[in-house]
Amino acid sequence: MMNLIYVVDDEENILEIIEYNLSKNGYEVKGFKNGSSFMDFFNAKKPDLVILDLMLPDCDGYDICKKIREGSDVPIIILSARSEEFDKVLGLELGADDYISKPFGIRELLARVKNILKRSKIKNKTGTFKGEYYFDRIKLVVDEEKHVISLDDKTIKLNPKEFQVIIVLLKNLDKLVPRLELIREIWGEDYFGDTRTLDVHVRRIRKNMSYKDFGKRYIKTVHGCGYRMTSDI
Repeated sequence: MMNLIYVVDDEENILEIIEYNLSKNGYEVKGFKNGSSFMDFFNAKKPDLVILDLMLPDCDGYDICKKIREGSDVPIIILSARSEEFDKVLGLELGADDYISKPFGIRELLARVKNILKRSKIKNKTGTFKGEYYFDRIKLVVDEEKHVISLDDKTIKLNPKEFQVIIVLLKNLDKLVPRLELIREIWGEDYFGDTRTLDVHVRRIRKNMSYKDFGKRYIKTVHGCGYRMTSDI
C-alpha cells in the first residue's frame, strides 16, 4: 500500500513540483493551498506524513502544526522560507519532525521523506517499551504503546520525538548515549539535518519534565559527547 502524503503550500509551482516528484517516487499525494481545506481532510483521514508550509493565506502554519500534535503523531516536515534559527526551534518545539528551508533541493526533500517514513514504519512494527522507575522518591512510569509518561502519576506531555528521546535514555539508564547514536535512533541513519535539533528536543524535555526539577536533575549533558539519564545525583 502506498504511503499517503499531504502537502500544504500556497505557492502553486512549488506544490506542483513536490506533488509530481512524490508521485513519481511511488507515493499517494494530495495537495492543499490553504490551511482550512487541509484540516478538513486531515480530520477526516490521517495521512502517513504532512509536508507543511508556514506562511499560508488563511492561517499560520505553526498553529496547524500545534493542532496536528494535539491529537496525532503523524510525522510533519516543515517547508518554509523562514530560515532563522528561531523559526526552526519553534517549529521543532511544536512537534515537527524536520524543518527544511526554501529554496530546497528535491533530492534532499525526497531523502528526508523516505527516512521519516522508514522510521515511522519501524516504530509501528517493533515491540513497545514500558516500565516503572524510581529516581530518589520520584516515580517515573512510561508506556510506549499508549504514548504515556508520568512523574508521580502526573502525566507529562511530550511530542513524539521528545518521547522517543526519553525511551532511548531509559533503555540506557545510567549510561552515556552519544549524540550521533541518539540522532540515528530517533531520526534514522540517513538523517543529515541540523544536529542542534537534538539539543532543542532535550531542552524542551527538561522544561516539560520540570516536576521537582526532574529534567535538570536526572537528564545530564555530557559536553562534547552526548546525554545520560541517571538514577543518581
